Amino acid sequence: MGKIFKKIFVKFTNLLQSFSTIWSNGVGVNKMDKRKADEIITQYLQKIYGFAVKKSFSFDEAEDLCSDIVQEVYLSLLKAGDIANIDGYIWRISSYTYSKYVSRKKKQEGVSIDNVILPYYEDYFPEDPDEDLFRLRREVAFLTKTRRQIVYLFYYENHSVSHISATLGIPEGTVKWHLNKARNELKENFTMERKIGTLGISPYIPTSFGHNGDPGSNDGPEYYLSDKLNCNIVYSVYFEPRSTDEIAEELGVTPVYIEDKVAFLEENGFLIKQPNGKYTTYVQFDPTTYSLELEDRKTLLRQELAQTLAREYAPKIIESVKDITELYVPTGNRQLFEAAAIFYGVANKCYINTGKDLGKYFIKTTAGGNFAAHVNCNSQPSDPDYKPKTDWSKYWSCGNMTRWSDKYPAVYSWSIDSHLSSRKGGWVNNTTEDYEYVYELLNGTLTENEANAEKFARLKEREFITEDGKVNIMLVKGKYSDVFDKIPPLEECYKEKIVSFALEYAAMVGKQYPPQMQDLITAYEVGGFIGNTVAVMVMDILYSDGTFAPLTDKERVTSNLLMFTDVLPQ
Repeated sequence: MGKIFKKIFVKFTNLLQSFSTIWSNGVGVNKMDKRKADEIITQYLQKIYGFAVKKSFSFDEAEDLCSDIVQEVYLSLLKAGDIANIDGYIWRISSYTYSKYVSRKKKQEGVSIDNVILPYYEDYFPEDPDEDLFRLRREVAFLTKTRRQIVYLFYYENHSVSHISATLGIPEGTVKWHLNKARNELKENFTMERKIGTLGISPYIPTSFGHNGDPGSNDGPEYYLSDKLNCNIVYSVYFEPRSTDEIAEELGVTPVYIEDKVAFLEENGFLIKQPNGKYTTYVQFDPTTYSLELEDRKTLLRQELAQTLAREYAPKIIESVKDITELYVPTGNRQLFEAAAIFYGVANKCYINTGKDLGKYFIKTTAGGNFAAHVNCNSQPSDPDYKPKTDWSKYWSCGNMTRWSDKYPAVYSWSIDSHLSSRKGGWVNNTTEDYEYVYELLNGTLTENEANAEKFARLKEREFITEDGKVNIMLVKGKYSDVFDKIPPLEECYKEKIVSFALEYAAMVGKQYPPQMQDLITAYEVGGFIGNTVAVMVMDILYSDGTFAPLTDKERVTSNLLMFTDVLPQ
C-alpha cells in the first residue's frame, strides 16, 4: 500500500483484530458480513486518505484524520445491513467524522475570543523571539474580555489610562488594577512587540453592512460577512495581500479551520486571488478613525451648496414636472410630488463623473448578487477635542431603492428613506411584493377576505393603505422615465464650484484606504459629493422656509416615495 499508508494500515489491522473477538461473540448477527466490510474499507482506504489530505494542514494530521474516519466507517459498516449507495454512505460518514475531528481539535488546540480562534498548545515551549510572540498572543487570549481590551489599548494602541477609562466607562484606578493583574498573568518574560496577529487579539467588529446594486437571492454582504471570522478573513487582506497561511497567522487560527471559508468567500467574489496566490479584496471597510474637523468642513460646504440648490435648482425642477397631471396624492397636496421630484433631482442629477471604471468593485455572488459592498464599524474620532459646528448625523438616508415587478411590468417604485419619512426597516423591508399588492388592489384583483388577509395585513403594516383600505402612497400613471427624464441636470457652473474641494477631500480621506480602493473612494467622494446628503439638506430648507408646508404624519409615509403604474384609484 506504500509507505504513506503504513501508519494507517497498522491502525486498520489492529482495528480488524479487535473486532474479530466482538464479531465472534455475536454482535454482528444479522448485520453486514465482516469479510464484506473488510473489502469495502480496503477499496476505499486510498480515497479516504485523499479526503483527509484535502482537509488537513500536515501529513501527520491527515493520517490521524484518516484513521478516525476508517474506524468510524468500519464500525458503521459492521452495524449496517445492505447499503444501496455505498459512495454516499462513505462520504457522509467521512464528513461527519471530519466535523467531530475539527471540534475536538478546536477544544484541544484553540481558544475562542469573540468567535476568532487563537492557537493554544499544551506542549508549546518557545525557543526564539518569534515563538515568544505566538505564546504572548496565546496568553493575551486567556485574559478576560475587559482585561484583554485594556492590554490592547494600552500596549498596542499606546492610549493613556485616562483615555481607556473614558472609552470603557470604568474608573482609572480599575484600569490600573487590571493592567497590574494582566502583567502578572502574561508573565515578565513576555515582550510586547507590535507584529502580526493584531486581528487575532482585536478583531474588526462590523456594526452594519451596505451595498450598491442587486443583492441577489441572499441578503447582500451581511449574508456573507456577518460571521465575524468571515469578516476578519476578508479584512485581513484589505491593506496587504495575504495567502491562506498568512491569513491564518494574522487571525491566530490553524489554516484547517479557515480554508473552507476562504474558498467560500473567493467563490462569491469577496476574496480575489492574485497571480502570486495571495488574496486581496474590493470590499470597502469603514476606517476605524475619522476626523471630526474634516467631516465638519465637508458638511458646512454641503450646507452652502444646499442653499444655492434650494434657491436656484429646485424651482427649475418644479417647472419641469408641472405637466405631470395623471398622478394620485393621498392628501391631494401636489407639493408632496414636487418635493419627491426635487429630492430625486438633487440626489441623482447632480452626479460628477470622475471617469473611473468601477466594474471591479462589483461583487458577483453565486446567488445572483451584483453589488459593491460596504462594511460599517464604530469609527472613533482622531481629533476628539474638536467641537463640531454641525450635526451631520441628521442627514442620513437610505436609497435610491428601486423595485420593479416581473409579474406586473407596469409596476415600478422609487424611494429614499430619511428623517423626512416615517418608513422603517430600510431596503430589507421594502419588497417588490408590497407594490404588487397595491397594484392588485388598484386593478380590482385583490379583495379583502380571509384568503388575502396576509396581503392586507402587510399593506397596513407599512401604512401603504389606510384601515379602511384606501391607498396611502403617491402614484404616477405611466413609466418612471416619463417623470425622471424631465428633470434637468445640474448646470456645469455649479459642478465646477465643488470639484476642487471634493477632489481635495477625496485625497485626504483616501489616505485611510488601501491602494486598490482609491478609484472607488475618489468616485464616491467626488461623484456623490452632493447626492442624498445634500438632497436631505435641500428638503429641510424648503420645508423650513415656507416653500412647502410642513409634512403631516400621513404624508411622511410616502415622502420621497413614488409608485409608477398604468392605473390610478377611481
